[in-house]
Amino acid sequence: MSKNNKNKRYTEEFKASLLKRLEQPTTDTVKSLSEELEIPRPTIYEWIKKSKSKNDDNKTKYKSRNKWTSEDKFQIVLETSTLNETELAEYCRRKGIFVDEVKTWRKQCLNANEEVSEDPNKLKDSLKEEQKRNKDLQRELTRKEKALAETAALLVLRKKAQAIWGEHEED
Repeated sequence: MSKNNKNKRYTEEFKASLLKRLEQPTTDTVKSLSEELEIPRPTIYEWIKKSKSKNDDNKTKYKSRNKWTSEDKFQIVLETSTLNETELAEYCRRKGIFVDEVKTWRKQCLNANEEVSEDPNKLKDSLKEEQKRNKDLQRELTRKEKALAETAALLVLRKKAQAIWGEHEED
């Protein structure tokens, strides 16, 4: 890089066009743009940082695909509900998501209230029954463990007695 770039000023339009080239999906990287345009990488990273703080409404654009929260998905479904296919495709390119993902999220939102939920009182009753059954099984298990320990102790005592007094013969 030449030294005359050190104090060079860039217009907002130039910065915006460079940041647009970095938006998903793209093959451009900060490194490749830095080399191509002879702009220091830290300068580009600073522009990205400033752009993120300016565009609070575009926060989700920088998330990776597996980091979408339910709230984010719902917000995207709301934002795209009135868009046609072309507008939806352009919106998805800006956000870095796939059209099929948005359609899937829309179906999930539509189906969210279709499932019949069980009565909370029935759930409480079945929970109480299961807890009582669990308690009874624990009690039975404890009783059987004690019986097993007693039997093992008797066997050990019998072996010791045989070792001390020998075999008992019945005539």
